[in-house]
Amino acid sequence: MRQPVKLVHPLRSGQITIPAEFREKLGIDERTLLQIALVGRELRIRPVRVTEAESGSAWARELYDLFAPVREEAAKYSEEQVNADIDKAIAAVRRRRVQSRP
Repeated sequence: MRQPVKLVHPLRSGQITIPAEFREKLGIDERTLLQIALVGRELRIRPVRVTEAESGSAWARELYDLFAPVREEAAKYSEEQVNADIDKAIAAVRRRRVQSRP
């Protein structure tokens, strides 16, 4: 069976018109997102559907809840204080590594 073919002319800005017959068959309307791929010397265009992402997995929620006390404690400190403490901890680990080298 032969696939339908149409010739279109790009506008000066590069826009092209997808013939109404094709849009109707593919269910493309003004809200449809199109994926465009360059395959060799061809453009392949197909409609894509965006679905809502799940609100998260159970294990991620459990991990988030597990760290609630840490988040509460950290909220008491400024970003500068937290960064300074992180820098101190990194420096301490580096000192221990240097000291433990043969």
